[in-house]
Amino acid sequence: MAITATTHLNFRGDARRALEFYQSVFGGHLTVVAYGDFGMPKELPDADKVVFGQVTAENGFSIMAYDAPGQSPATTAPTATTRENGMTLTGERFFVAVGGDTAEEVSALWDRLADGAEVIEKYGPSQFAPGFGMLTDRFGVTWILQVNVTPA
Repeated sequence: MAITATTHLNFRGDARRALEFYQSVFGGHLTVVAYGDFGMPKELPDADKVVFGQVTAENGFSIMAYDAPGQSPATTAPTATTRENGMTLTGERFFVAVGGDTAEEVSALWDRLADGAEVIEKYGPSQFAPGFGMLTDRFGVTWILQVNVTPA
């Protein structure tokens, strides 16, 4: 039996722009369906917002997103994520982690994802991987990018 897990991000009106950006970073196929496509009257404020969105790429990358309906309560913003003395300090409940086989491959993804991002730890060699970096993108999602390491 094969099991897959896909990160599903929840936005408040930015899902389409975020998915388009993630497609530009990771490649792949973009699928976006709006609430209005599912029968919500087009004149309602949320009709053009994303009820289902996904980016899937041949390299294995997959992410989903949608816009929470306007009446959904907003969550409290987490404290900023920082790295100090090799430790990650955060109030966030999750990060999106992406691994690649080579430092060059991951570096190229980093360069694209870092556009408009707040860098938490610059991408480069670390004690545990040939390449590691952490950032919060322009949509408020925190990412870890690292080179996969095969256990000895």
